[in-house]
Amino acid sequence: MIEVQGVTKRYGDHTAIERVTFSVAKGEVLAFLGPNGAGKTSTMRILACYMPATEGTARVAGFDCFEQPLEVKRRIGYLPENPPLYQELTVTEYLTFVGRIKGMNAGELRSGLARVLERLALGSVRRRLIANLSRGYQQRVGLAQALLNDPPVLILDEPTLGLDPKQIIEIRELIKSLAGSHTVILSTHILPEATAVCQRVVIIHAGRIVAEDTPEQLSSRLRRSEKISVVVKTPPPDLADRFRALPGVLNVFASTETGGFLLECDLGRDLREELARFVVGNGWGLLELKTVSMTLEDVFLLLTQHEEGMEPREDGAEEARQETAPTQEPSST
Repeated sequence: MIEVQGVTKRYGDHTAIERVTFSVAKGEVLAFLGPNGAGKTSTMRILACYMPATEGTARVAGFDCFEQPLEVKRRIGYLPENPPLYQELTVTEYLTFVGRIKGMNAGELRSGLARVLERLALGSVRRRLIANLSRGYQQRVGLAQALLNDPPVLILDEPTLGLDPKQIIEIRELIKSLAGSHTVILSTHILPEATAVCQRVVIIHAGRIVAEDTPEQLSSRLRRSEKISVVVKTPPPDLADRFRALPGVLNVFASTETGGFLLECDLGRDLREELARFVVGNGWGLLELKTVSMTLEDVFLLLTQHEEGMEPREDGAEEARQETAPTQEPSST
């Protein structure tokens, strides 16, 4: 549904994005994840036909964003980082104006208005001037204009910006509900947002794509050791050293307050059975034993801090080298 091939955007001597290539399948929700200034907004603007690419091609629903911008715009709903709101209009007046620009007839406009006002909980403020709304409500009005004509493709640039925690949860649930019936690409620098709503993640850093996969596959691809969490009821003072001496254990991190230990083990080796037998056999009391996955935050930090073991692919993305030493670990929080 969305195809981006070798897209580059330059502003004078500054290259905002360079040889960006990715795709979004029909009905998929994809997160375009990166730190501020990574090139997310420039990519969104090219897909929304707001500005042309310097090089490369971008297609939405089979139409070229540069050659056929009107056809693309008929099929997308676009929420820019700063919603294009007319402060002097009421919510209903503004959405009616947007609907007419989109070419909706009277019946389509009535049903579209009713749908988005309910979905985004805007009914109570529909007659208020946009200038008098809070930042959160204005963001919801921006989302409403993107959803008004029920487009097959949604391009959302930081869709939860300015919302309170309750509103963020509501918008995330709304985006998740669109999967299957709509193709959604959203940009964000908020890691939990990507994990909560998206089936696949594209990570961009300094204008180049450094990874593209599901959060789970990224974690699996980039981890360099297995991690096992062990909580012991009555650990002896030297238990960390005893764990460290077990075959397959690379390193041990201990918490003296909780009796918990994080063990880094050989990649591909599951030591849980041996650890359980070791702790129970010594009568220390096993309270918890579980594997610990690499989080999306770990992946993000690894890919955006130029850690060793990453090399550029020919298409501009980067992958972890398989031979990277297992003792090098990404930062974790």
